Amino acid sequence: MIIQVFVLIIVFVLIAARQLSNKHLQLLQIKLLKTPVDKALGLEIWHIMLFGAVVVLLTGQISPVDAFHAINFDVIIFLFGMFVIGQAMEQSGYLSHLSYKLFSKAKTVNHLLLLLLFGLGIASAFLMNDTLAIIGTPVVLVLAAKNNIPPKILLLALAFSVTIGSVMSPIGNPQNLLIAINGNMSNPFGTFFYYLFLPTMICLFVAYFLLKFFYKDQLKNKPIRQEEGPIKNHRLASLSRFSLVIVILLIIVKIFVVVAAIPVDFRLTYISLLAALPIIIFSRKRPDILRNIDWKTIVFFIAMFVLMGSVWQSGFFQALIVSGHLSLLSIAVILLAGVLVSQFISNVPFVALYLPLLIHSGATGKELVALAAGGTLAGNLFILGAASNIIIIQNSEKRSKETLTFIDFAKIGIPMTIIDVIVYWFFLTIL
Repeated sequence: MIIQVFVLIIVFVLIAARQLSNKHLQLLQIKLLKTPVDKALGLEIWHIMLFGAVVVLLTGQISPVDAFHAINFDVIIFLFGMFVIGQAMEQSGYLSHLSYKLFSKAKTVNHLLLLLLFGLGIASAFLMNDTLAIIGTPVVLVLAAKNNIPPKILLLALAFSVTIGSVMSPIGNPQNLLIAINGNMSNPFGTFFYYLFLPTMICLFVAYFLLKFFYKDQLKNKPIRQEEGPIKNHRLASLSRFSLVIVILLIIVKIFVVVAAIPVDFRLTYISLLAALPIIIFSRKRPDILRNIDWKTIVFFIAMFVLMGSVWQSGFFQALIVSGHLSLLSIAVILLAGVLVSQFISNVPFVALYLPLLIHSGATGKELVALAAGGTLAGNLFILGAASNIIIIQNSEKRSKETLTFIDFAKIGIPMTIIDVIVYWFFLTIL
């Protein structure tokens, strides 16, 4: 148990140190090379997570068979399919074209930031936050470059919007879906929207004002320039558009299946694979697309599942929750446990742990959606709190070398998470 938790702490610290900016690495800087430690060593996030997974495997903290079963292949296949679609959209020029259509009404920086936060936030409630993280990263990088806005500001807006927006829907993220399916909710969409819609809208405004406060010098309300990007490959653009339509239609089917309680195992994996098939089968650019998808992020997630599976087997955090003698049905306890424990074992394993405890304790819809809110809001505290944050960072570094440092994220994420938890606690208490 000690080894798994120790390795997890090392991974967390290395990722935090790796993500520190030059200003915060002055004491750790390699003087001779004049290069920050992470750059000198060539460390990337996926390297660190892979290191953690290899250590727990080599030290026997998890067997190869258990490690294999710990990998959530639904998530891996989902990411693969969406990466294929995203890469095709970008290569064809359709993504830039679509970006213009979506944000052409924004005339000022303030307007653009609001459109990003609310547009992507609401979309993530139906298209899933990881989907928006994949598709949205190149979009915000293009918008930042065209309008001379520091990319990290729009990357932060993307990260916070898809996390907050996904809270209010049972299909906004995997942990919400787990709660909706296993929580015996008769009307999951109605329950989620009743309790979580209004606080979610308020928290998106909170994100806007915090970004404006911390980056007031860079976010001066100046006019922005919008240019429609050319289509580079019309055949690939048509296939990309067709794949995107399939995604939206299948999401609608998924919503209908969930609302109607139809006993069909219609997974998100099927949506991404079916949508990616037209590109994989019919595109002449297939080898180039497959070669350029973000394989590093896929490796990161495989390694993360192995490491978290090892930590899960240790029983450390399960024992911590049980031995705390806290009121499991308390809204405050559920929200705080979701935000804090998810930083160490990820939000999906945390929800898988806490959900049976809630159901056994007689939880109602209010406690269940509190669990969804707490587990999801964990993504706003630190970078490792949500898979979508990792997708955005890896995607951004792959495309433009731009990144979000641990400090960049935490200095807004900490106050934002505190405010968000208070807002959701207030509404879940009075409703």
